[in-house]
Amino acid sequence: MSKLQKFNFNAEVMDVINNCKGVTIPETKAELIKLALGGEGADSFTVEYDVNGKTYAEAVVTRCKNGAVINYTEDYMRRRDPDCLIIGDENATDKPRYREAFGQEFSTLRKDSLEWLKEQELIIVPVMAGGDEYGYEAVLIAPKNAGFFACGLADLQYFTNIAEYEGVFTPKVIIYLAPPFRHTHFDGKQIVVHNRLGDLYELFSYNLYPGPSAKKGLYGFLLDIGEREGWVVVHTAAVKIITPYENEIVMMHEGASGGGKSEMSEHIHREPDGNILVGKNLVTNEKFYLHIDEPCELHPIADDMAMCHPKMQNESKKLVIKDVEAGWFVRVDHIKKYGTDPNLENSCIHSEEPLVFMSMQCQPNSTCLIWEHTIESNGLPCPNPRVILPRRLIKHIVDEPVEVDVRSFGVRTPPCVKERPTYGIMGLLHILPPALGWLWRLVAPRGHNNPSIVETEGMTSEGIGSYGFFLTGSVVKQANLLLEQVLNSPNTRYVLIPNQHIGCYQVGFMPQWIAREYIARRGGAKFKQEHFTKARCDLLGFCLESLKVDGQFIGKAFLQPETQPEIGLDGYDKGAKILTDFFKSELAKFNVPELNPIGKQIIELCLNDAPLEEYLKVIPIKY
Repeated sequence: MSKLQKFNFNAEVMDVINNCKGVTIPETKAELIKLALGGEGADSFTVEYDVNGKTYAEAVVTRCKNGAVINYTEDYMRRRDPDCLIIGDENATDKPRYREAFGQEFSTLRKDSLEWLKEQELIIVPVMAGGDEYGYEAVLIAPKNAGFFACGLADLQYFTNIAEYEGVFTPKVIIYLAPPFRHTHFDGKQIVVHNRLGDLYELFSYNLYPGPSAKKGLYGFLLDIGEREGWVVVHTAAVKIITPYENEIVMMHEGASGGGKSEMSEHIHREPDGNILVGKNLVTNEKFYLHIDEPCELHPIADDMAMCHPKMQNESKKLVIKDVEAGWFVRVDHIKKYGTDPNLENSCIHSEEPLVFMSMQCQPNSTCLIWEHTIESNGLPCPNPRVILPRRLIKHIVDEPVEVDVRSFGVRTPPCVKERPTYGIMGLLHILPPALGWLWRLVAPRGHNNPSIVETEGMTSEGIGSYGFFLTGSVVKQANLLLEQVLNSPNTRYVLIPNQHIGCYQVGFMPQWIAREYIARRGGAKFKQEHFTKARCDLLGFCLESLKVDGQFIGKAFLQPETQPEIGLDGYDKGAKILTDFFKSELAKFNVPELNPIGKQIIELCLNDAPLEEYLKVIPIKY
């Protein structure tokens, strides 16, 4: 049986395959890397297409000793456009439909896209989207010269060698890659059209950046499946933390892009002398240091997406999750010099197999160094350099489903001072009642200076669960599913952790690394009321009175920012109003009859400026 005969394609797909200029179905990673470099194993390869009679170069792929490096020709293509998702079908959705956005039916462009693919040499890559055990058959159909995209997809998802596949491979989702149409139809914009056709989910990707399609596009497919079946794929990282005394806890860290998900599995960053810089006061330039002799051991679980499938849940009354990705799309903008993160640097420089790097400087046949980021047209390094790191190469990786002890939520916060008040009023660690934990996932603030996406102004939302931009269905249905998670998992606790700034202190991702050490050493989420006090802003739940790690106390200025003289009570309260007003504006869309009555009650508490005690009455914290 030929490799093509092992696929169960419909007649329309077979028409494309039978009439194209040739088909390649790779069986190994080595084949994929070779295809990424144009199929001839060249030192450098330009991915280009005919656009109305002119040749347009989309990207340059360079061979390095440790993999293939992709550099797009436009700054814009080096990060995800949050508004790229368009719906091509007539099924229920909260997203814009193609005909609403572009004034015509998608069927015409769909036909033109398939006809264009017939004119190309094609590459077909089968993967299992969501994993081998709980996943779904997926296929990429792309022009052969976009081999780097195929290679990236194969590392991100669970690549399947069709020659060894037992049975018939029946795709539930197909990604069609047609890059030139972004120029001919969309003024150069990234557009991914989701077309839900009953038993087949189509993704028409009109750009070569894998974020909106090979990653978030397939995320949208999994959310669609889950919405119909009653489960969620959460936008999260997760790590098992083992203390020096061999106690174990599991933390999952949710949040919008740039909210610190990947950083949750990173080892705490140190200064050259071994000390830890907790924060730098931007007004006085004073620095606060901490020293931890023996940090906790980290066993990564997930980096960006985790499935909460009903078949995995148990009697623990904790949320149970499992990673749905075969590889992690790791942002390395914070790696600015050698020695910042030795574990990640070693994994990338001395990789056991070739990796796919994006937006990094390199010379052919050199070693790609993840701190040498591509310089953009403004003269600054690209804020979104990436490496795709297969799970199989990550030390201490956890493959089985795990029970979650603590769900944290991360927010990028700007500096806050009394003269320029902002929502940067969060302390290093806040304990949230479950009702507030749910509200934070509904609002999902994207926060300050996000490096992962095309730049936006001010505080915005990444939508329900922080996966709203990838969702093709109903935000209210997702709100109900997330609330059911909270209600069914009373033994999982909720915390809030800012990054980048605490008031006038620049802190980077240090708050979540310190909070991770603190929570693990306390035996997980075993908080007692005497350990914390009510935050001045009710949406922030409780804050700590004191925090001691490895025998050293963290200053109160980091725990209760209103105590910083640079902010004061007036500056804090103005920042709290910014945050509260934003929550109220974002929650209005959920306050509809279809919402779970308990959820409606919680939202009305926020809209009516209810005190913290009222949230605890709806869903108490189990101490």
